Amino acid sequence: MSTDTKPEHDEIAIYVQKARNAQKEIADYTQEQVDELVTAVCWAIVRQDRAEELAKLAVDEGGFGNYGDKVSKIRNRCMGTLRDMQAVKTVGIVEEIPEKGLIKIAKPVGVIAALIPTTGPDATPPLKTLLALKGRNAIIVAAHPRTQLTTELTVKYMREACEQVGAPADLVQVIEKPSLPKTQKLMQQADLIVATGGAAMVKAAYSSGTPAYGVGVGNSVHVVDETADLDDAANTIVIAKKFDYATSCLADNSVIAHESIYDDLSGRLQKLGAYLCSADEKDQLQRLMWPTPENHIPDLSVIAKSAALIANLAGFSVPEDCSCLVVEENDVGSQHPFSGEKLSPVLALYKYAGDINNAINQVNAITEYQGQGHTCGIHTVNDDHALALAMQTKTGRVMVNQSLNEGAGSPRNGLPYTLSLSCGTWGGNITTENVNARHMINLTWVSRPIQPRPIDENSLFEMHWQKHSR
Repeated sequence: MSTDTKPEHDEIAIYVQKARNAQKEIADYTQEQVDELVTAVCWAIVRQDRAEELAKLAVDEGGFGNYGDKVSKIRNRCMGTLRDMQAVKTVGIVEEIPEKGLIKIAKPVGVIAALIPTTGPDATPPLKTLLALKGRNAIIVAAHPRTQLTTELTVKYMREACEQVGAPADLVQVIEKPSLPKTQKLMQQADLIVATGGAAMVKAAYSSGTPAYGVGVGNSVHVVDETADLDDAANTIVIAKKFDYATSCLADNSVIAHESIYDDLSGRLQKLGAYLCSADEKDQLQRLMWPTPENHIPDLSVIAKSAALIANLAGFSVPEDCSCLVVEENDVGSQHPFSGEKLSPVLALYKYAGDINNAINQVNAITEYQGQGHTCGIHTVNDDHALALAMQTKTGRVMVNQSLNEGAGSPRNGLPYTLSLSCGTWGGNITTENVNARHMINLTWVSRPIQPRPIDENSLFEMHWQKHSR
């Protein structure tokens, strides 16, 4: 009998049981076997012909982003993740601290449920699969119905790769005919959830009763101070904003520029293909993007579409090669929706006067409205400005003199490669880290006795007593 005719809980139970059986077969793999497996799975996706096929299908099926950038995203994200994992131990003893008498032993989590956003049906499933398999886990993918075919093809290639190295194909599965009830059942029956997508999806993951890693709302903010290299700043802003039509939650949503360089930066952005909207064009754009004022999420018609198409839909024209649309903004909140996440090549440009604290206040106001815990950045040669931004904002990543997209890992920084960017308790998540292979294992701590370390009451409280005994 086909599982399609069974009740949803029975269907999901079958997926989970297959995953558990497959996971048991690799539970005793050596590190060498694990690394061979993840290398095979990665190659099955990043091969140029496969990456191109998946990118084309993702654009054709979902209608988000563009073909060329998706090819680059698939290859760079997956290979960067594989490179990161090469030196990571996930089998047996992974750390020893002799002076503390501690040994840490890695063990599998079990079955991982992977929730996939409609904007990432091609790169997100393999990246999560690589992390899961590195920990000797099985993974079940719940695709977004809009982009099911792309995710199914991705999983098909990964299953074939598992078999090529002698591992069971059921280490990687995808739910057929996905639905919200099926995804809910999967989340309840899995051992761990890795949820990437909208706020509702992440909330459902955390409410499922199963441990979960989630992400928060994007809405990244980029500060450009009076000391910045403006060519570099403009270039990184435009690169992030136009890449795959801003499908990444990291892409700049707002730029806050010091008044002394504001016009200069705006001019440099325009030289790189940005279009500065007039007040009337801004109004037209707002009516298109938020036709229902109380809905703070941009209309589907503009998400991950080209700047030229968005402008045309709004009722004005820009050059076909326009990199992004820029609107000048000076306020924050629901009455000023451009201050929120836009999920498109549309950028809000703010001005600040005075010292860096005024910029930081604006960053905090914007992220408090949307995006708390996610990412901000700064272009500056003043290290004190960068540190002040990091110390005084509720953000998990502060990118200094980089493209904000590099917050998901880059050849020129040390952040772990990922497509799951957690936002800590500020964004309703359990961690602020880039979710990586270390999050896909359980650790057993072995503790042996060491030379006793006496607790000296006098030294612990001496300063306290001195301060408060006056």
